[in-house]
Amino acid sequence: MTTHIFCISGLHCSSCILLTESELTDLPYITKAVTNLSKNTIEVTGDFGDKSLSAIAADLTQVLNQHGYTVTELTENGRSYYATLKNLSEFKTALPIALLIVIIFIALQKAGLINLITADHVSYGTAFLIGIIASLSSCMAVVGGLVLSMSASFAKEGDKVRPQMMFHTGRLASFFLLGGVIGLLGATFAFSSTTTLIIGIMVGLVMLLLGLNLLDIFAFTKKLQPTIPKFIATRAFNLKNLNHTLTPLLVGIITFVLPCGFTQSMQLSALSSGSFMAGALTMTAFALGTLPVLSLISFSSFTIEKSQHKGVFFKTAGLVVIFFALFTLLNTLVAAGFIAPIFSF
Repeated sequence: MTTHIFCISGLHCSSCILLTESELTDLPYITKAVTNLSKNTIEVTGDFGDKSLSAIAADLTQVLNQHGYTVTELTENGRSYYATLKNLSEFKTALPIALLIVIIFIALQKAGLINLITADHVSYGTAFLIGIIASLSSCMAVVGGLVLSMSASFAKEGDKVRPQMMFHTGRLASFFLLGGVIGLLGATFAFSSTTTLIIGIMVGLVMLLLGLNLLDIFAFTKKLQPTIPKFIATRAFNLKNLNHTLTPLLVGIITFVLPCGFTQSMQLSALSSGSFMAGALTMTAFALGTLPVLSLISFSSFTIEKSQHKGVFFKTAGLVVIFFALFTLLNTLVAAGFIAPIFSF
């Protein structure tokens, strides 16, 4: 047994840690894998024979590339010079695209055609839009990985449609019911205006961290993103290996508790709603936003992570998410009476 440390690109959040470690430890010759989000490294222990580091890195990349990760030999700063230049050059394309999206959004909002931003809470339209962004980002990598693994397993037995329908049914049902429970929990505690303000600020900050992590330029922000305990997420993720007829339904249900910052920000919003129905509809709107892309992954193995332009997309998505985060924070402060309205939306 030998241990090697490699550089890994494509990491954005705790979901990436769970997915990369799970995929590699499933290999018969690897006994342990530890991903370091802030350093962009992965440490693997196993029986690699007499393979060179470059050959091992190529083998690991072959396993992880379907999820958008690339493994290379470690450099002094944990990232190759080429990767750094590419990372910066992607902003040249991402910035004008994000700016155009923001301008279109503001124009539609001002015209009264959409109402994604409200004065005191995250609207259902915003939750739906965040769901779309989340489904295409690497922060939903775990859910996409679950779908791909499950699809491959049942496809070998000639059962392609039923498992997918069960998965998406379980996912939508759990987001509605558990979202309602969270909303009801908020009503039970009868949050004060101060607590509601704090939760609103937390929603904005979580979204801001998500946006910064998608930009992939600040390593320290990856440490700050809140997540559920790793052992819980790992046990939930391993449910995909159950050989049972109801496995797709169970997997769809447990996606509610997997480490995705987008989901967590919507859960906080549902909590602040103080209503079963409002919480249920917020989480359902978010889940419906993720449905089209997750359905494509289910039936065609589509994933944005395979695209050569994935870096541009993630940075565009990151900038748009930062825009929504800042507006959420501003509107929370406006609703609390701390500042005057800045934009006449």
